[in-house]
Amino acid sequence: MYESLLRFPTDLFAELDRMQREMQGFGGLSLPSSIRAVGRGAFPAINIGSTPTAIRIDAFAPGIDPAKLSISIDRGLLTIAGERASDVPEESEKLSVYAHERAVGPFKRVVSLPEDADPARVAATYRDGVVTIAVQRRESAQPRRIEVK
Repeated sequence: MYESLLRFPTDLFAELDRMQREMQGFGGLSLPSSIRAVGRGAFPAINIGSTPTAIRIDAFAPGIDPAKLSISIDRGLLTIAGERASDVPEESEKLSVYAHERAVGPFKRVVSLPEDADPARVAATYRDGVVTIAVQRRESAQPRRIEVK
């Protein structure tokens, strides 16, 4: 009567792996790596860091034409937008595509900047597939030494 409870799949680890993959894809949701991050698969992936004088954002966008990138700041929000063209060749008698994992099409990432970010002093560079954006902090927010007289 209870024989089914005693039967295990022939490969228990394969079954656990399958269940884990199903849970990761549940509802199309994935958990972010931190409180400010978005789920896996967001493009471009970004790293955000800061120094006492600047905020630095590195956006990993390989294969993107820098001329087709749009970077803007409006009301404390930094927006990185663009479009990734498809590099998949057309199917023909000699070629058939059976896997296409690279995302294509328009993308947009928005990063909230701290209040002391100066939108007038921003520099962006693109090198080796990485867009580096440096947003300087306002001079009034910089620590300064006050001389006692």
